[in-house]
Amino acid sequence: MNEILFFAIANHSLTVVGADGSYTKQLTKKYVVIAPGQTLDCIFEANQVRPGGRYYMAARAYSSSTTITFDNTTTTAILQYNGHSSVITSTTSPSFPSLPYYNDTTAAFDFITSLRSLDTLLFSLRAYDTQIFSTVSINTFPCKNNSCAGPNGSRLAASMNNISFEYPSIDILKAYYYHINGVFGTRFPRVPPLYYNFTGSNLPVTLRTPERATQVRVIEYNSIVEVVFQGTNLVTALDHPMHLHGFSFYVIGWGFGNFDAKKDPVNYNLVDPPFRNTVLVPINGWAAIRFKASNPGVWFLHCHLERHLTWGMDTVFVVKNGNRTQERMLPPPVHMPRC
Repeated sequence: MNEILFFAIANHSLTVVGADGSYTKQLTKKYVVIAPGQTLDCIFEANQVRPGGRYYMAARAYSSSTTITFDNTTTTAILQYNGHSSVITSTTSPSFPSLPYYNDTTAAFDFITSLRSLDTLLFSLRAYDTQIFSTVSINTFPCKNNSCAGPNGSRLAASMNNISFEYPSIDILKAYYYHINGVFGTRFPRVPPLYYNFTGSNLPVTLRTPERATQVRVIEYNSIVEVVFQGTNLVTALDHPMHLHGFSFYVIGWGFGNFDAKKDPVNYNLVDPPFRNTVLVPINGWAAIRFKASNPGVWFLHCHLERHLTWGMDTVFVVKNGNRTQERMLPPPVHMPRC
């Protein structure tokens, strides 16, 4: 769960018809890109006939960072047509697909930004009630005797809006439903505590250390929420697949560099944005999503790279109850495991 992948089948095109459980307009490509937490529904036509009838399917990691080590193995399987020999010989070596290079950000986001929803964005979602602008950052904490694996012996961490999430000893769903005090706070900020050149080079080391806290954001039922995720270059710049439980959302905008609140919304796709539950925030860039908070509950929001999740790149959205019985949160299940 720590790799974004390119995938292709030799001599075949892939037609995407769905993403994260929602239909998309047909998109035909030689390769696809998939991040942890995402799904793609793809169709290919078995239209190749040649001696042997065997073709490699292959997946290779996409990694945009020049400072982070990763598994650069290309994993393969074989697509074989019926009616051809299954004997593997040196003279019937399968064809291999052409995959983008491991750090080809242009190829990755050419695919990602080409996806379009089959439906048209609901008119009610063309404006928002609440906007949350959140940085997503790799950070560090001091380490005793400078003996940890981070830069200069520090301990690696991660944050959203400069808060590295601390996991409580009592689950937040139980604490919220039964009004147990002292488990979490409700001051996850709508904006970063400090504005700086988020994607700049040689940022001050003092910006690397976040606050440790268990903070959530409380959201009104049925409100229209826009979240803008802003990548930073504090310790290193990376892509971040951000996943929200309890909802799918429209991915209405992407870009590289710092988000410009005046200029960038002009280019939002408010016609047919893809409807997903995991959005890939580009390296040194931003992504904007929008959804209707119509599902009351306690919902985890986190980076789907496991290391970043465990380091603290997460928070919780608490969606309040509505007025009607069917708009109210259900109690925690009795069999729910303890923290």
